Order: sequence, then C-alpha cells, then structure tokens
Amino acid sequence: MKEDFFKLLEQFLNYLENIKKYSALTVKTYHTPIARMLDQSELYEEDGKIILDITKYRIKISRQNNKTINKKLSSVRSFLSFLETKNIIVTLVGANSVKAPQTLPKPLSTDKIYEALEDADDEHKLIVLLIYSFGLRISELANLKLKDISDSHITVTGKGDKQRQIPSNKTVNELLRKYIRQNSPKEFIFEKDSKKYTIRQLQYAVEKLFKKIGIKATPHQLRHSFATDLLNNGARINDISELLGHSSLKATGIYTKLNTNIKLKQYNTSHPLSKKK
Repeated sequence: MKEDFFKLLEQFLNYLENIKKYSALTVKTYHTPIARMLDQSELYEEDGKIILDITKYRIKISRQNNKTINKKLSSVRSFLSFLETKNIIVTLVGANSVKAPQTLPKPLSTDKIYEALEDADDEHKLIVLLIYSFGLRISELANLKLKDISDSHITVTGKGDKQRQIPSNKTVNELLRKYIRQNSPKEFIFEKDSKKYTIRQLQYAVEKLFKKIGIKATPHQLRHSFATDLLNNGARINDISELLGHSSLKATGIYTKLNTNIKLKQYNTSHPLSKKK
C-alpha cells in the first residue's frame, strides 16, 4: 500500500508544480516531510477504512520547534486533502502533540540478556524472562498469580487494577511449568512459605544476576528492552502501548527508541524469544 501512496505523492507534487504553479523550492518543502512521513508511519486498512498512523513520525519530529512541526503537519494534511479529490479517504491517526522524552532508560541488548541467563538458576532465569518477554513492571511481576497463566497468554493486573493480556511464548511456558512443578507455589508465581516475594526481592534477583557478567541492570531496563526490541522488529507502537499497559502513546514514547525503517508485523514474529527455538 505504501508504494501506491508514494505514487500518489508524485501526482500531488505534479499538481503543485503544474496546476498550482508553485516554485521548485516550494514543491520540495512539501515533498520532503510527506515522503519522510510515509516512510516512518504505518499505513493499513481496518474495517474498510484506510488508516494512516503517523505516531512514530510525530514523535520523531517532536523535538523540533512548533512552527516547523506545524508546517510539516500542514503539508501532510494538504496531501490528504488532495487524495480526497480522488475519492481516496484516509483517516489520520497520531497527529496530536507528543512531548519528546528528555531521557530514555538504556535498554539491555539481547546478547547481554542471553549471556546473563546462560548460567542462571531456574528462578532467576524465570524472573528475567517474565519481565523481558512480557514487559512487566516489577510490581506486576510480584503480583503475578498461578491463575493468571495459560499456554497462550498471561493476564496482567497493572496500574489502576486494569487488566491486559499478553501473548506467551514456548520458551517461557516450558520454564514456567518446570518451575511450578518443582516449587509448588500456592497462589503467586514467586513466593516462599506461602508469602509472595517483595518487590525488593525481585529487584535484587535481577541486579544480582547481571552483576555476575559485570553489568548494572534494573527490571525497568528489561521492560524497556521488551518495548525497544518489539519496535525495532516491526511491532506497531499502538500494540506496544497496549502490551505495556500504558494509558497513552505519550507514555510509550518514553520507553521506545524509534526505528525509521519499521514494518508492520505481529507480536509473535517481532519478539526475539518468540523466534528463538
């Protein structure tokens, strides 16, 4: 679909040059932001409608001054208005203001995560994999119960007691079954003497494991690694936002680095653990 829209962009530029009689420089001021927007955004059909989600592009340009941003968004809207004259109706998503995050938590590389897991015992390995595979907050991990687990997904209770379901994967399922069989927890996945682990106990477990390979790491970095790896492998930012349990895309912008060559894929083909056999 994007290829078709790039062809439509050429028609729009020809219209500006030959019908509107805009100068070559003015035409270029339309061409550059629209082309970059198309390259960095998501274009798909949903319920018979064409959806153009420019959220990634909007976050990408969020550090620029308001005048520049508005000019670029105006070019995009002019292009969509041109498409309407050809009976091509596009629903624009993600054009609202997005505040650029000042700092980003540093993600852990997949290689370093695997290195830390190499000699880990089952409990430490499961703690890390649950955070990294599902993007859990440490409080959500502490509250994870046996009844929340199934072969296809886990049910997570997040902030405000809001629940979300996250697709599971074979690697985690096998380790979970083994851990539960060996430790026989009563209610919570991680507990001792029928009492669930505290947040600090789980944090310490993560810190201790990565310290063995000379890395200072936190559960929050693993959560950020989850989001970053999904995004860099093609998952849609809207889907990542839901998986993280965010109430808005602004929050997701804090956790995700943007890749300018993202393609639309599903979760089970995006996350490294889902592709690991």
